Amino acid sequence: MIENKKNPYFVAELETGYVVIGDHQYFKGYSLFLSKQHKTELHFLENPVKNKFLIEMSQVAEAVYIAFDVEKLNYELLGNGDSHLHWHLFPRRKNDSPVKGPVWWVNREEMFSEEVKPSSEELEEMKMKLYDELIKITSIKKSFKERSSV
Repeated sequence: MIENKKNPYFVAELETGYVVIGDHQYFKGYSLFLSKQHKTELHFLENPVKNKFLIEMSQVAEAVYIAFDVEKLNYELLGNGDSHLHWHLFPRRKNDSPVKGPVWWVNREEMFSEEVKPSSEELEEMKMKLYDELIKITSIKKSFKERSSV
């Protein structure tokens, strides 16, 4: 969907992956960094690519942290449901869930309910905020307007 320019959650393309906003926002600012290479394990990437992927993931995390004014980030690279390298970046705030602990301890029906899906206006605002921070931190240079019309 990203390559066909049909993913409404797409924010930016970096050298090793794609940045997207999560389609459910129980944790406001939830974002993902998807590897361009289809690998199931981090150690399957060749070292130069792996190193760049990890640096870019860290840059995306920093951009999420700043854009969404968070207290703590949870980083997850799971792959049990979708066997493709992708990072989940969960912004965390004090008392952001009824359960203290990992995000996956939150009731799944709540976490993925229609009520926590961003409206198209909210989504565009989130994408712009994140993109603005990515421009400052990474080597991407296109304006958001240019990027979204490509």
